[in-house]
Amino acid sequence: MPAKVRRRLGVGPGSVLEWDDAGDQVVVRRAGRFTSEDIHRRLFASPPKSRTLAAMKEGVRRHIKGRRARR
Repeated sequence: MPAKVRRRLGVGPGSVLEWDDAGDQVVVRRAGRFTSEDIHRRLFASPPKSRTLAAMKEGVRRHIKGRRARR
C-alpha cells in the first residue's frame, strides 16, 4: 500500500484493514478495534435489576423534579 494512502487512512504496522469488493472498485478502511458486542458487554457486565413500571415512572418523576430544582 502506498505511503500516501497509509497516511490518509492512519494505518501502520499491525493495523487491521477491511476490504470490500464493490464491483469494479475495492474499498479499504480501518477495521474498528471493538465490535458493538464488545462494547455492550463492557457497559453491561451484569444484567440490570428488574423494576416495575411504577418504580420506573417514579424514577423519571424524581429525575425531572431534580432537574427543575437546579434552575
